[in-house]
Amino acid sequence: MVLVAVWCFAGRFFATRPVIAKALSRWGHILFPLVLIALGGLILVEGGAFGL
Repeated sequence: MVLVAVWCFAGRFFATRPVIAKALSRWGHILFPLVLIALGGLILVEGGAFGL
C-alpha cells in the first residue's frame, strides 16, 4: 500500500509540472493506450501465457 501511495504522489508531482502537463494534455490520448498495451503484453509474456 505504501508503494501505491508513492506512485500516486509521484504521478501527481509530475502531472502538475507545466511542461509535463502540457505534453500529457496533447499526447496523453495516444500514450495512455500504448502504455497499457505494453504493460499487458509484458504481463502476458512474463506470466508464460504463450508457452515460450
